[in-house]
Amino acid sequence: MGRKPPTSKFGRLARLGGLTTRVTASYLGQRISGAFQSEEAETVSRNKAHIDNAERVVDTVGMLKGAAMKVGQTVAMLAEGAELPPEVARVLGKLHDSAAPVPFETIKAEVERELDGKLEDLFDRFEPNSLGSASLGQAHAAWLKDGTPVVVKVLHVGIEDSVDSDLSALKTLLRASRFIKRDKAEMDAVFAEIRDRLREELDYYHEAANLEYFHRYFMGVDGVRVPSHYPSHSTGKVLTMERLYGVNLEEFLENSTHEARQKAAMGLVVAFHEMTYKARALHSDPHPGNYLFEPDGTVGILDFGCVKRFDPYFMANYARIGSAAVNNDRERTLEFARELGTLRGDSPEAEDLHWELCDIMATPFRGGVYRCGVSEDALQNKLQKLAPKFVKFPEIQAPADLVYLNRALAGVYHIARKLRFEADLGEMFFQYAEHAIGIAEGRIQE
Repeated sequence: MGRKPPTSKFGRLARLGGLTTRVTASYLGQRISGAFQSEEAETVSRNKAHIDNAERVVDTVGMLKGAAMKVGQTVAMLAEGAELPPEVARVLGKLHDSAAPVPFETIKAEVERELDGKLEDLFDRFEPNSLGSASLGQAHAAWLKDGTPVVVKVLHVGIEDSVDSDLSALKTLLRASRFIKRDKAEMDAVFAEIRDRLREELDYYHEAANLEYFHRYFMGVDGVRVPSHYPSHSTGKVLTMERLYGVNLEEFLENSTHEARQKAAMGLVVAFHEMTYKARALHSDPHPGNYLFEPDGTVGILDFGCVKRFDPYFMANYARIGSAAVNNDRERTLEFARELGTLRGDSPEAEDLHWELCDIMATPFRGGVYRCGVSEDALQNKLQKLAPKFVKFPEIQAPADLVYLNRALAGVYHIARKLRFEADLGEMFFQYAEHAIGIAEGRIQE
């Protein structure tokens, strides 16, 4: 039987505080012993400390769910950008797995309290076994009284009370450890961004509004579906949605045709560009569990609790950086990077590194058809090799607006690699980039 997670602020702080103490003591011990070891032995010892501490984080944070797990997932996402061995990213990646399900009795009581009625009066049928339990909520299949199949998502009880304390404790943990080596101001901005998105995810009225917006937005986009919701069976803590059918990514990969996989990848890539450059409202939780794949390659996008919105001027500068990099214009790329806030100061070494990053990321958008996930697709390996260098250059910053944008981009690219997507990405990108720039300059009306 699994451990019951503490729900009080004191109990959660005690667990996270204890984790910080263990992690800090581990690194202190490693540094002391490393002083008496050869360089090679010290590297092995340091890597072992990283892996051991990553496992401690997964064990504690995964059990706590809530804000702690959400931040842990973000750390997992950022792990490749830290000076950590690949094994650590794999350990932290376990935080993307499903959380332990909440007992049905608890779910039933919460639904009845929120919807002010008996479950049997509200639904024709309500499955006691969950479809899935995540860090913030749990989903169940159900049928309305008229037989309409739906999915009911229920917020974990009391989870909203832990956000600020969990974030504060985990920020202390990251500063005490060596997981993320960035300056205080940058980390404060990142955590403020995470806090804002988390608070939105804890409000199902907010998610319902997102669902309706994107449901209508993608009605005319081939190959992409977003569920609608049922206001009569929804509150701030219970969200009843249209049920989409399909299989998860791994099952789709096993049983789909080449044509279906290409259609699915195109749907995801088009959806990313539409949301980023036109809607300026981005589905920012792109792990594979938030997608359902139909046999023909149609993709259902789920979970719109985490949506990042951008102002037109930020998005125009982001598009300008990308356009300049794809056109191999280093000078303009760095000029727009300064305007966006990703490059500060006048260090030639920082400029070189920033350009190298942009040059690598621009590769798929140059030279016609790009094939994701094949041997010549070296983008991921190049970025992994480059990432540790950023620790030495505080002049290169990650503005808060980029946290979830980069998360979404990386998630879509990861799935496109698995689907072996092939397309002229440059032609697509320039069309969307020009739209974003035209909006900001007043040449295009929305």
